[in-house]
Formats: sequence, structure tokens, C-alpha cells
Amino acid sequence: MATDIKLGWDVEALNKAYRQGCMAGEMGLPKSRCPYRGDVVIAAWEAGWDDAGEARARRSPPGDDLFSHIA
Repeated sequence: MATDIKLGWDVEALNKAYRQGCMAGEMGLPKSRCPYRGDVVIAAWEAGWDDAGEARARRSPPGDDLFSHIA
């Protein structure tokens, strides 16, 4: 497995960070909640968070929430 010894990350770690970013984005957590340190792993987590946010936006258009149905 390819590992960058100097930075301490590998492909599996980046995939895990991406998946965790997706979950955080799906749950609506703020991007500032990233639990990682290190630019590359943070970028993977943020990419997952961004992708989940875009997917959520496509699934529910603006104004399509509980309160818009009540009014």
C-alpha cells in the first residue's frame, strides 16, 4: 500500500476521511468540525463534506422543509 511516510497518510486514510466528511455533511455539521490535522487529510474530509452538501441541495430545493409545508 502506498504510504507517504513523511506525512503519515495513505489512500485508505484519505478514503476514510472522505467518507467521514460525507457523513458530517449529510448530518448538516459545520465544516469547522473537521477532526483531522494535516492539509491532505483535511482536504479529503472537506471534499466529502462539500459533495454531501451538494447532494443534499439537489435532493431538497430551497424552501422545501417542514416549515414551508405548514405555512
